[in-house]
Amino acid sequence: MSDEEELFSAVDALLEQAVRDPLPEPAERKRLREAAGLTQDQVAGALQTRREAVGNWEAGRTEPRPPKRAAYARLLEGLAARFPAPGAAGNTSTASAGPTATPAREAASQTSAPHTAPAPHTAPAPAAAPRPAATSRPASTSRRPGAKTATPGKTTAAVAVDPRFAHGPLAVIDVGADRKVVAYCTGGLVLDVPAKSIPALVDWTLQEAKLGQPKLSGPGKDADPLLVLTESALERYGLPTTLTEEERLAGRLPEGHKVIKQLARAEWKLTKRGFGPWARIYRPAKGSERACVQLCIPSWHALDSRHWGTAAQLPPAELARVLGAYASRVMTPCGSTAVTGLELMTALHPPTRASAPHADGTRHSEHNPGSLGKDPVDPAPCEAPDGHPLLADLPRFHIRGPGEKLLEEAYDWARPMTDAECTLRHLVGIDVNMAFAAGANGLIVGLGAPTHVKAPVFDPKLPGSWLVDLSHVDLSRVKVGKDMWADLDAGLLPSPFTPKGERPDGPAWYATPTVAYAVELGYDVAPIEAYVRYDNGRYLDAWYQRLRDAYLATMADLGVDADLAPADFLAAMDGYQERDPQLAIVVSAIKATVKGGLGKLRERPRGEGWRPGEPWRALARPTWRPDIRAAVISRTRINLHRKIVKHAAFTGQYPVAILSDCVVYAANGESPLDFLPYRDGKPLPGGFKLGINPGLVKHEGTQTVLWGEGVREQFDAPELNLARYIKDGTVTDADNGE
Repeated sequence: MSDEEELFSAVDALLEQAVRDPLPEPAERKRLREAAGLTQDQVAGALQTRREAVGNWEAGRTEPRPPKRAAYARLLEGLAARFPAPGAAGNTSTASAGPTATPAREAASQTSAPHTAPAPHTAPAPAAAPRPAATSRPASTSRRPGAKTATPGKTTAAVAVDPRFAHGPLAVIDVGADRKVVAYCTGGLVLDVPAKSIPALVDWTLQEAKLGQPKLSGPGKDADPLLVLTESALERYGLPTTLTEEERLAGRLPEGHKVIKQLARAEWKLTKRGFGPWARIYRPAKGSERACVQLCIPSWHALDSRHWGTAAQLPPAELARVLGAYASRVMTPCGSTAVTGLELMTALHPPTRASAPHADGTRHSEHNPGSLGKDPVDPAPCEAPDGHPLLADLPRFHIRGPGEKLLEEAYDWARPMTDAECTLRHLVGIDVNMAFAAGANGLIVGLGAPTHVKAPVFDPKLPGSWLVDLSHVDLSRVKVGKDMWADLDAGLLPSPFTPKGERPDGPAWYATPTVAYAVELGYDVAPIEAYVRYDNGRYLDAWYQRLRDAYLATMADLGVDADLAPADFLAAMDGYQERDPQLAIVVSAIKATVKGGLGKLRERPRGEGWRPGEPWRALARPTWRPDIRAAVISRTRINLHRKIVKHAAFTGQYPVAILSDCVVYAANGESPLDFLPYRDGKPLPGGFKLGINPGLVKHEGTQTVLWGEGVREQFDAPELNLARYIKDGTVTDADNGE
């Protein structure tokens, strides 16, 4: 065969292939996949290729080759039949039971996904959906644009659907251009809302909307449906789009507001927090039947921008996607991320359960083992924060020292750089992923009240607070393994026993993990007294696992997998937020749920006319447990110090600054790989390891040594904590008290 004939044959084969397996445009490929609620990983798995290849096909950078091309074309053809493009005739079959189907909101079908009911296990994130344009349709109807009627009990993700919550955990209520009220649910579902008032909206939600989420544990309760009200919905239902300064400070509307009067006439009640950004509307439960709806009002600052980013400014369908992803992976939000983090603990370990049946078949409520119970317990005096009623007898203005007060907090430590470190070029920051969640994993915490013990023998498995002198622990010689000791430069290391890294100078109160670490370093301890909790358990394990799974699944959707090699992991983390800004918001909210939930364990007074020595509202909760918070922070700080010691013993490198879970080292290169001791891709055992799992580290930021020295000289602060600014290098006068 001549060269010309060979070329013509190749072209003919290509033309034949193009005719046999036509593919839609790249943007349409992505639209079809997202409309079906499929991830790139799912498509790649079915076609036996890499996720990156699917992404390239959807971006138009490459085209699939035989035999994958034919299979990919078949997939897209099937999806196109189910999810026609805008303007195409869609399937108008209605859903069974509940609200019936509307004519298609054509723009919604571009990226809306079939609904996947939330489940206690991690579920795929709902696909993005732009705000649909309004079209005419019959009233009181609903439709998943372009979708066929789902087979009962099945969904795209093969997750069993609870028929009570067939439309997902929440809905964003909005008013379209046609002045009709609609509810945007997860998965692209759009429901028409016939309600003309807030009481009617609550009735519709409970009777027709099929919103809510199944309970997360056997003895628990189902999550109440969540309604998110946009500004247009607020106007429609007679509510202000923003709160006045007085209302904002009070956190609620005044009792005389007309909507509150409407609810009262309809015999609906509000919780003590009133009608605020996270209002809860309910009627007293009758038996096991609950009648409760949670409201979220973004324009009243319900979604804190520090944790939810720009979520409050998203169009309704996109906001439903963000909140739906969070709800399916964490739980339906019921307040701030801190409130939700605390409620997640209770949802996974409810305080009570039903007893075994009596002879007559009846049951009663009893304590649920492993929970905190339904009644609050007092902390030990050393665990109580200043102003607590237990300390009411202390003299006014008395300042408690380490021998009176348990002070377990995260690191805020820095030191001047050595001459050798100043000859290096860069300062590289590494940050521990989900550090406080990792600190909670496997931690034994007290479940009941403390017992006071004099001159106890220390038990590392017994949670509590110990008064002990650790000033004799010398970091210049520490135990780093079985029968292995290391000589270190103690002047370049923070003490593991104090947040500021200062060596203790006498007896002080410590949580169990801190004292256990002193023993681990090879030193004897002799507690003077202790408050220990014999009723204990791993209360936070399920909480950690739920949040870990949510974090890892969302990061995987953003292209950061748990099994990446170190260099690949650093590359994947570079700009991951831009790949899907909405899912990046979910990641931020998950991380805030961890920190906020733990912070709520020691919630302080929030105004309300409180005076020192008087009880405040949070003390009435069984989940007000400052000892659990202290234990988690203690373990997190100790985990970090252990890695720092192992790293110093192996490499001779010491941190320059530490802030909470961020550590800064001086290095010649800009990457963590320039100072982390990897050998054949394997990290130092017990040291820092790059990866996305909680407890592993990522790159926080890099600045030059000259920048660091210049900032410290500018503010005349040789020990300015550079870890605070390592991410982007920005330092302001306000940061330094100027």
